[in-house]
Amino acid sequence: MSEQFERVAITDDAAAMVRQLTAQHGPLMFHQSGGCCDGSSPMCYPVGMFLTGAGDVLLGAVDAGLDDPVEVYMSVSQFEYWKHTHLTIDIVPGRGAGFSVEGPTGMRFLIRSRMLTEPELVHFGLLAP
Repeated sequence: MSEQFERVAITDDAAAMVRQLTAQHGPLMFHQSGGCCDGSSPMCYPVGMFLTGAGDVLLGAVDAGLDDPVEVYMSVSQFEYWKHTHLTIDIVPGRGAGFSVEGPTGMRFLIRSRMLTEPELVHFGLLAP
């Protein structure tokens, strides 16, 4: 059995919120904010509301228990700082960012991070085998 590597994951609580928000807004995506107006929160948008392009990196897609996984993006420049890090999207009580769809719920998404392990670094080409 081969080992599966991912750069991004989601907690069960955050996945439940994504399912609730998807019922309201349709398919969603995340973009990890760069820290300006919205701090460094993962921003959740209806697909098509936030346009990604050549300046963004697809970190992966999280399984929130929907028909389709939810894609997670980050800017290329920010990825340079975070490329050695695994990110987990979580949700906690608090005021969400103004542009993120969870804002009115009294909850907010946040990122929990850890350094990639040696096997993950090798897998992602950041460390020679």
